[in-house]
Amino acid sequence: MGGPGDPPEGTPEGGPGGGEDEYRSVVFDESFIQAARLQEFSARERLGDHAPAVRRRPPLRRGLSRQALVLVLLIAVAFGTAIYMGVRHPYEAPAAQPTEPLRMTVIPLAPQAPVPGSADPEHLYENSPAAQFRIGAEGITMPPTRRTAHFSDSQVVTALTTAKDYLVASALAPEVLKGATVRPARMLLDPQQLDQFDQSFDHPTADGRHAPTGWLIRFDPSRAELADTKVRVQGTLQASESDASTLEVVADHTFVYALRPADSDDKAKASLFTVRRELQFRFDRDDLRTHQAELVISYLQAGPLACAEDSSNHLRPLLAGQTAKAGGPAGTNPYATGSATALCGSLAQSAQPKV
Repeated sequence: MGGPGDPPEGTPEGGPGGGEDEYRSVVFDESFIQAARLQEFSARERLGDHAPAVRRRPPLRRGLSRQALVLVLLIAVAFGTAIYMGVRHPYEAPAAQPTEPLRMTVIPLAPQAPVPGSADPEHLYENSPAAQFRIGAEGITMPPTRRTAHFSDSQVVTALTTAKDYLVASALAPEVLKGATVRPARMLLDPQQLDQFDQSFDHPTADGRHAPTGWLIRFDPSRAELADTKVRVQGTLQASESDASTLEVVADHTFVYALRPADSDDKAKASLFTVRRELQFRFDRDDLRTHQAELVISYLQAGPLACAEDSSNHLRPLLAGQTAKAGGPAGTNPYATGSATALCGSLAQSAQPKV
C-alpha cells in the first residue's frame, strides 16, 4: 500500500517514491531568498481582476560604510606623515667611540736574596703563597653575572668570557710563553688595535705603548723554559657598564710559573716566577658580536727580575741560586717626549717559596 502522498494505484515504475521526494532537490539558500520578490495586493486589487502590484525590495548596499572610509583615510594620512618625518628627521645612532691605544706599565721586581730552587716544582708550589692556587684556566673564575641598564645578561657573560679567553691565550698558552707565537692573543683584539700590537712586536720599545710584555707574558727562550706546564693562577674578574654603549671588564690575577734554565735536563733546579697582572678591557656592541676585546690598560709586576735588564720585549727571569746585579733601572730622560719612566721594585722575601 502506498503512502499518503502516493496515487491509489501505487507509484508508477520509475517515478518518485513519495509525495515528499519530489521536493528534496529544492534548496532554499540565502541567494534564493534574497532574489525573491515581495508582492502585496492592495484592497482594490484584491477585489478586482487587475494585474498585481509588485513592491520590489531595495537592493543591499555592499560597499564600505562612511565611517570605514574615514578610518582608512586617517590611517593612510598618519602612515604618510610618519614616513615623511622619518626621512626629514631620522634618529641618529650614537657614534661609536674611537679605540684608545693600550697604555702599559711593566715593573720588574728584584729579589733581596738568592732565588730559592728545587728539583721538584711541586715542592716549590707547596711551600709558597701559591699553594692553594688553582691550575691553569680553572684559576680564572667567572663571577656571578647580572644584566646592566643597557646590556643583557648574555652580553655581560660574553664580555667576561672574552676577557678570560684573552687571559688564557696571553698568559697560559705554552707556545706563547716560550715566545713561539703571538697569534692566540692577537685574534682576540679589536681590529683597530692591531697596528699598535704589530708595531710592539716588530719594534719593541719601553715607551708605555709598544712593549710586547704589556700585551702578553713571554720568557726569553735563551734563558728559561717551563719546568711545569701547570701554571698556578688566582684572581678576579669584574664587569660594569661605563656608558650606554660600552661594557668594561677588569681582570686582576696572579700567575705563578715554575721555570728552569733553557735546554737543561729534569734534574736541574727549578724556581718560581710570579706575575701580578691587572688588565682593563672595553667592549662595544661590535666587540661583543665578534668575540673580541679592546685592551686599554695593562699593569704588570713580575719577579724575580734584575732592575738593570730590559723587560719590555721578553721577561728574563733570575733562576734558582741567582741574585740581582747591582744597579737600578735604566735612566729616564725628562726631555724625551713619548717616553715612559723606568720603574723597578723589590720582591718581598715572603713572596718566595720556603725551601
